Amino acid sequence: MQIIKLNATDSTNNYLKQLILERTLDDFSVVLANHQTNGRGQRGSSWLSEKGKNLTFSVLKKNISLKINQQFLLNIIVSLSIIKTLEGFNIPNLSIKWPNDILSDHNKISGILIENLIKNKHIQYAIIGIGLNVNQDKFEGLDKVSSLKNIMPLAVNKDELLTMIINKLKMYFKMYSENGSGFLNSEYESYLFRKDRPSTFSSQDNSMFTGIIRGVSESGKLCVQMEGLNKEFDLKELKLMY
Repeated sequence: MQIIKLNATDSTNNYLKQLILERTLDDFSVVLANHQTNGRGQRGSSWLSEKGKNLTFSVLKKNISLKINQQFLLNIIVSLSIIKTLEGFNIPNLSIKWPNDILSDHNKISGILIENLIKNKHIQYAIIGIGLNVNQDKFEGLDKVSSLKNIMPLAVNKDELLTMIINKLKMYFKMYSENGSGFLNSEYESYLFRKDRPSTFSSQDNSMFTGIIRGVSESGKLCVQMEGLNKEFDLKELKLMY
């Protein structure tokens, strides 16, 4: 596994995107930063991480045979890879808050940002950015955020944890290539936060409404039952409040 370690960078995703323009990299090459000064998350949010305490890295996945409308499958594979890795550490009550925040007991411990290069309506390669709170124990100004250190008593070796996540990624991509996506979709939904429970959402105009999460469509939209009707929403159309 090719790992490029940096003391600091604005964003490991940005660094990796520039690097692939300059040289040929192996599949599953990793850019790992000790400190990320401008990490990004979903909805244009920032990913705040204390220097040296957490895992902030990006992975290059080449040779992807997915159409644009199948790109949510990457979120599924990455989310499940992190979940299954953390289950090995007995992290309790793990779930995936759509589309790809990893929670333990309703507290966010990991986030994912995937950026794709599209060519001829197919994904040529993906840059998979992952932030995982490991040894940071204080998150001032942030609500419902935690870390492995706050959850479990034993210290975690970040290098070993990184290797385990990459190995799970390789396993899930191999499983997809051999068996297709059907079982991945159902496994993802089995971890879906607040599935089949009444939940409150905020819409684009900041109005609030209640619905029940029933699953996720093939294109990655959240399927919500409202007043007996099933509707699909993309990331920009609603926000799960509680």
